[in-house]
Amino acid sequence: MSLTAAAVLVPLTVACGSTPAGQANSGSAGARHTVTGVDWRVDGLTAGGTTLRAPATARLRIDADGKAAGNLGCNGFGARATVHGDRITFGDIRSTKMACGADRMTFERAFARFLTTGTITARAADGKLTLTDGDGDRLHLSRAARE
Repeated sequence: MSLTAAAVLVPLTVACGSTPAGQANSGSAGARHTVTGVDWRVDGLTAGGTTLRAPATARLRIDADGKAAGNLGCNGFGARATVHGDRITFGDIRSTKMACGADRMTFERAFARFLTTGTITARAADGKLTLTDGDGDRLHLSRAARE
């Protein structure tokens, strides 16, 4: 009985880990990393089973004070963001009104719609961030290189 209990509890203890929230971990898949205060490059968006590649300009940053900003693919934007643990909710988006090529505008509309669909779940690990909305659509991001 005790051997069976150990076989069950040891993997659970390892999976839970002991790294404080917001600090880097050795790379375990379930590790929590800070989402705020990081410049994220948007890599792509998977919505309704279709993946759109992001323009190189697409970015997102959420500061600890609740300010979110970035680039939707063509236009710069700002919004309020509420972060509670791994849950994020964005307020109304304010953006510039430039026009770009059709592919960039298609991505921009999908990105803006994604951010405003309701509560989004964040999962960060190894310099990558995945945001998932209630419909299962996913925004894929990577830690942006410092310029």
